[in-house]
Amino acid sequence: MSTNNEIKLKKLLDSHVPGTILLASWLDANGFSRDLQHRYLKSGWLQSIGVGAFKRPNENVGWQGALYSVQKQANLPVFIGGPTALSMLGFSHYIRAGAETVYLFSLLNTRLPAWFKQNVWNEVVSHVKTSFLPEGIGMEEFQETQFLLMIASAERAIFECLYLTPEKLDMIEVYQIMSGLVNLRPGLLQKLLEGCSSVKVKRLFLYMAKRANHQWFQFLDLSSVNLGEGDRNIVSNGAYDSEFRITISKELAQL
Repeated sequence: MSTNNEIKLKKLLDSHVPGTILLASWLDANGFSRDLQHRYLKSGWLQSIGVGAFKRPNENVGWQGALYSVQKQANLPVFIGGPTALSMLGFSHYIRAGAETVYLFSLLNTRLPAWFKQNVWNEVVSHVKTSFLPEGIGMEEFQETQFLLMIASAERAIFECLYLTPEKLDMIEVYQIMSGLVNLRPGLLQKLLEGCSSVKVKRLFLYMAKRANHQWFQFLDLSSVNLGEGDRNIVSNGAYDSEFRITISKELAQL
């Protein structure tokens, strides 16, 4: 290996974040040609995990490290949301034990790379594509062991949980999560309510928040929130709430 290539390799190893993926496109853009990448692969400095993606040999890469590279190297607006975000933010005691699915959210036209979808990570990953909330509102950075990840705030994440109920998440479980969110920011909740396009989510949010008797509920201005017209049948054979005009599970109504 030439001296120039040795210098490049040292630069690569020094800048690499342990436990993450190196994308061929990112390497190419940072001065590591496809030919040089192939040499590193042949010499054992890199190991392929799919088309256009490498890892360092002997490194274990979980979905978190893979997502880091999706966010930082591929620059895709995919983030951790829903119950996964809430669990990472410290609300795991409100989430059902054994809920092993990792929920990633993005806009409708965003595709995860093939190498990400085809690999078997340490947990099952579900990619939810939706535009029911405005992009960028209620996002924050989360410090993993070695790197930062974009994640939904607790305020945005509970909206995402409501979006997933009842098809993916049990309604009572979501209410139990909601009941523990005592310190949400009403200003951010107001922005999310006004920007949310799902009438179901908004009505469920207000029903659960009021029922949980959260102090922050009184600071919300419902006059500027579009709650739509007519009734919303969220579950079959449920209990009807006349204030928010939704049919919820009988189990939730009886709590």
